[in-house]
Amino acid sequence: MGFPINRMRRLRKNENLRRMVRETKISVDDLIYPLFVRPGKNIKVEISSMPGNYQWSVDLLVKECEEIFKLGIPAVILFGIPESKDELGSEAYSENGIVQRALRAIKKEVPDLILIADVCLCEYTSHGHCGVVENGYVNNDKTLELLAKSALSFAEAGADIVAPSDMMDGRVKAIREILDRNGFFNIPIMAYSAKYASSFYGPFREAAESAPKFGDRKSYQMDPPNAREALREIELDIEEGADIIMVKPALSYLDIISKARERFNVPIAAYNVSGEFSMVKAASRLGWIDEEKIMYEILISIKRAGADLILTYFAKDIAKKLKSKN
Repeated sequence: MGFPINRMRRLRKNENLRRMVRETKISVDDLIYPLFVRPGKNIKVEISSMPGNYQWSVDLLVKECEEIFKLGIPAVILFGIPESKDELGSEAYSENGIVQRALRAIKKEVPDLILIADVCLCEYTSHGHCGVVENGYVNNDKTLELLAKSALSFAEAGADIVAPSDMMDGRVKAIREILDRNGFFNIPIMAYSAKYASSFYGPFREAAESAPKFGDRKSYQMDPPNAREALREIELDIEEGADIIMVKPALSYLDIISKARERFNVPIAAYNVSGEFSMVKAASRLGWIDEEKIMYEILISIKRAGADLILTYFAKDIAKKLKSKN
């Protein structure tokens, strides 16, 4: 039965009515805030390509996490800038590594904040690649041992979740086995399962000082045209023990999030990455868009596609917006 009996605009005529029938909603509970930690004291360095985001020393990072927790954001994910880098990224699995120190300090002062440790070697290697490089190629199987050592080191330092982002084959299994072998049965793995070789990562590489010194990461990160391959990657990670899977980037890969939601009954995270964030900030500064409305529209599209969790540099902004409405 169509018009005039059915009039779709009836339920759109004012904001309260629209709010009552709204199908998808953003909650502060959905948010994970990425943070960058570096050596030193009393350091807060703004990331030029990511306005409002900083490299923090541990002491100031703790204070930032206190503010984040007061906003109701349940979790942060930590990326480290080490004091020194080498061929094997040894500070990634050092007991006194920068992320390990941050984990212990935050857990002491903000114990209920969920701390997620990104597990990758790119920030820690002198060559900037995500694993052991031999003859210009990343050796998958030799990298697994170092990723597993890194995940265990983060768990021992207080990480609540470990999140392998390297895209090596078999990394989830290697991490699950070493965690279980050392008694960390209850540490979940949030796997970057469908991580594409995207051009949207540019600002992050400034933030994490992790750009590769030669070549690119296309031999291990996914080829952007492929969708069915993403589902296979996700399936394998679930089989190996992933508790949460992730699609990265989010905005240009909403179709992948949607396909994953239809097929897999596990929590899905999506990373609203640095380039997606920075484009909004840049256009807003030029007066071309309404930043707040665009921010909300982007995040609601990610949630509508099927994501349960959203990693986003907008987390504090949207949390403040949601708090002001309550």
